[in-house]
Amino acid sequence: MAQAFDISLDSLQSRAVASPNGASRPARSNPIYGGSVHGKGTFFLETFGCQMNEHDSEKVAGVLVSRGYRQVESPEAASLILYNTCSIREKAAHKVFSRLGEYRGKQGEGRIIGVLGCVAQQEGEEIFERAPWVSLVCGSASYRKLPELLAQLEAGNHRVMGLDTDTDETFETEVTRRDNPWRAYLTIIEGCDKACAYCVVPYTRGPERSRASESILREVRQLADLGYSEVQLLGQTVNSYLDPSADKMRFSDLLLSVADVPGIRRVRFTTSHPRDFRADIVAAIESQPKICNHVHLPVQSGSDRILRLMQRTYSRAEYLEKIAMIRGAQRRISITTDIIVGFPGETEEDFQETLSLLDEVRYDGLFSFKYSPRPNTPALAMKDPISEEEKGRRLTVLQERQRQIQSERNESLIGTVFETMVSGKSRRESQWSGYTSCHRVLNFTSQEKELLGSYMQVRVTGAGPNSLAGEHVT
Repeated sequence: MAQAFDISLDSLQSRAVASPNGASRPARSNPIYGGSVHGKGTFFLETFGCQMNEHDSEKVAGVLVSRGYRQVESPEAASLILYNTCSIREKAAHKVFSRLGEYRGKQGEGRIIGVLGCVAQQEGEEIFERAPWVSLVCGSASYRKLPELLAQLEAGNHRVMGLDTDTDETFETEVTRRDNPWRAYLTIIEGCDKACAYCVVPYTRGPERSRASESILREVRQLADLGYSEVQLLGQTVNSYLDPSADKMRFSDLLLSVADVPGIRRVRFTTSHPRDFRADIVAAIESQPKICNHVHLPVQSGSDRILRLMQRTYSRAEYLEKIAMIRGAQRRISITTDIIVGFPGETEEDFQETLSLLDEVRYDGLFSFKYSPRPNTPALAMKDPISEEEKGRRLTVLQERQRQIQSERNESLIGTVFETMVSGKSRRESQWSGYTSCHRVLNFTSQEKELLGSYMQVRVTGAGPNSLAGEHVT
């Protein structure tokens, strides 16, 4: 059983861990949450978006902590306020500018405001025009330069930018703060070459650049030595990984090598692209129990016509071949996906084809979104836009269909025993929660006192559309 941890805010202190290529000594524990008094050297960091953004925030926080900054829990208590942004959907970008609007007319209060991430890369210098009280604009590829940018801010510069996208030095900062005591994120590939018609990632994150396999494995070994038992490999198209080193590891080889590191019990990866998802990845999951039996494989639409307009590089039939390959594995593998409704020109017939895809694949989970026009994307110029009202209707229908499917699939698991990594404790006595290897939330009862971070055998006794209920099997 893994060591148990207390995860209350007062006692959980995130760890600032040196990069394998950095000069800093690895630290088992590094307190960063400070008091609530506004003062020099305090920072507040809010993150919008996906796991890539969450990990980017860990990198940023690690740099700040290494320079003597202390994190606080509210912007009012901070001298440095940072927003790590997502521009995948219009709503997320609007939310960031709404946050920035709260500081209009407050430039004289001595705070430094910064915008990081995809919106920073997308808008660039325009942010200074829209919000003159912002002092820092920095894209994700420039986080290694944060010490230099911070030095400029500390010297009194009022407009500092870092917007490189043509560098390979984008994977880890010299010190990365880890917010979870048991699971660690690692970026193995940055950027995207797929050029989907709706997606701004190639513009905000740049082209695909893969990290050398030995650098990845060196960091995994370091994380295992520090007590991390689960690692999640990240990339906009993680399975498009191409090892730039002489080892020339395939993505499947890398998965197996990470799983072989002593102390690592689980290996996850996200997000995969269907074009580069091949049989050797399924074979790796099948052969190595440490590689989690869960694949997130975004489809976006069930209509061939819309897939062509989206420039997704595969047909419905080709996608279903990948699904059949996964379903055919001897080890049961859960499948989740992304779907966009209301893409320009999507007819009711196209939408019905997406619903029929749900019925055919029967996904274990779904992330669904209304199409959102993004700057610098081909879809921005497409005609026949769908009304917001109709997008909303289609989204509701889609989510209800998936809810029924998930309920049925989860109910079929009643009686099954899963190994569950315990990640949360309810306020109610003897109530715990965690994740299975197949990425299902499992809430369960146990009379044990210290379970956080442990791996427990749990029998499923009930199911809903979004989670399972169970009891600890002694």
